[in-house]
Amino acid sequence: MTPDVLAAQLLSIVAPIIEARRAGSSAELTVADVVLERPKNREHGDWASNIAMKLAKGVGTNPRELAAEIAAALGQVEGVASVDVAGPGFINVRLDAAAAGALAKTIVDQGTAFGTNDSRRDEVINLEFVSANPTGPIHLGGTRWAAVGDSLARILTSQGAQVTREYYFNDHGGQIDRFARSLVAAHLGLPTPEDGYGGGYITDIARRVALAYDGDLDALAPEAMQEAFRSYGVNFMFDEIKASLHEFGVDFDVYFHENDLHESGAVGRAIARLTELGHMYEADGAQWLRTTDFGDDKDRVVIKSDGQPAYISGDLAYYLDKRERGFNRCIIMLGADHHGYVQRLMAMCAAFGDEPRVNLQVLIGQMVNLVRDGQPMRMSKRAGTVVTLEDLVEIVGVDAARYSLTRSSADSNLDIDLDVLQKRTNDNPVFYVQYAHARTHNVGVNAAQAGVDRSEFAPELLDHATESALLGALQEFPRVVAFAADSREPHRVARYLEELAGLYHRWYDSCRVTPPGDEPVTALHRTRLWLNDATGQVLRNGLGLLGVSAPERM
Repeated sequence: MTPDVLAAQLLSIVAPIIEARRAGSSAELTVADVVLERPKNREHGDWASNIAMKLAKGVGTNPRELAAEIAAALGQVEGVASVDVAGPGFINVRLDAAAAGALAKTIVDQGTAFGTNDSRRDEVINLEFVSANPTGPIHLGGTRWAAVGDSLARILTSQGAQVTREYYFNDHGGQIDRFARSLVAAHLGLPTPEDGYGGGYITDIARRVALAYDGDLDALAPEAMQEAFRSYGVNFMFDEIKASLHEFGVDFDVYFHENDLHESGAVGRAIARLTELGHMYEADGAQWLRTTDFGDDKDRVVIKSDGQPAYISGDLAYYLDKRERGFNRCIIMLGADHHGYVQRLMAMCAAFGDEPRVNLQVLIGQMVNLVRDGQPMRMSKRAGTVVTLEDLVEIVGVDAARYSLTRSSADSNLDIDLDVLQKRTNDNPVFYVQYAHARTHNVGVNAAQAGVDRSEFAPELLDHATESALLGALQEFPRVVAFAADSREPHRVARYLEELAGLYHRWYDSCRVTPPGDEPVTALHRTRLWLNDATGQVLRNGLGLLGVSAPERM
């Protein structure tokens, strides 16, 4: 019995009970109101619900009395072994072995579809992430967003959302100018400009520009030389960024050029729309957006008194462009230094008549620190000693890099111990999970050699304590994925997989799929093979959502 089936059964019991106490009380009650949770202490059962405490006041009754009446009826449902009432009105449910064990076959039959649904089919999502300036290799902050963003896209897609991965290509502004000046200096053998970028990659890009340029670079006037290095250099740098991301398993559907906003008249269209809505005004020779009407701490200049667009003008134009492209959910993933910028973006969203944190959501990622031999690895982009995506992958590989960057909440600082990630021990979380999957494969191979197949399925035989615990965790996978999608937290999936791996390893140590020696193959062995294969399937599905491989051998 799956949690969804149990919730539906519980609803069918609860609705008439509360309706009898107060007419009309069940009218708006849905299965979404029937929340089931896994008890922290497995001795309390397989599932727990607070539905009685949630509804008791509304129908004028004692929560525990209401829970007792619900429990008595639920205990008669096929597949339910027992129901107890605890505390002020918690309902603890224990399933019988057959009902719990049936899930193993369900998972194997559904395969890659287990954990997916179409609940978000109406969401057309623009997910903008990484968007690193093409002035150097992707640093660890951008690498974290690459791993988290791609995983989030996979998770949202698994729940039915239409997701477009978008990279905002900043080819407009002062950073690009400093990048170009740095390339010119490297070409001419001059010191790196004080505000420029240094490091070996600058020399490499400058050399590539010189080889690719059709003509005599050195004969150009300074302005023309800088423009040549800017044009060629930005393209070369961005090609490298895209190649690095591809090798990391991250590809984008759209690369949006900032410069297009300024050349297409998008800024003017955004201002016109906001003027039409009555939110623009003029003061001190400038054009202002009245963001204080929408919770911002001050109004924002959109067009400065000299006629030049302010920074927020690009945000206005870009957001409107996304909405005009048909996206009803715009998710932007930004670095920690943008935290103070969130409120004005929400005010902008509201000014367009949209709902902040629904039509527009901003996720803030915190810093990543690498630790080796107990000491932090120092990073300095301008000094050219930055630890990049490529550096991390070279040290630990794509799987370990992606998993380690995704398994912690993105809004918290992250320390990654490189020594741990290079170990083939249980201390290494990605090894621990991948090894569990490899073990399920090996069990299957050994089972086939011993003549154990899936020709029988007797779920009532799965009554060992470790089997109950393992089945309970497997039941949780769809709920974990759904919650990760709703909360925008891919790390929920990673932590779940670690828990599942632990439960599988304990089951493996306690229960045999293949009979020892010359003992005959029984229905129990065949049924346990279903459970083994179901676990492998869920591990594969979960790792796939994180963009991490599920090896058959370790």
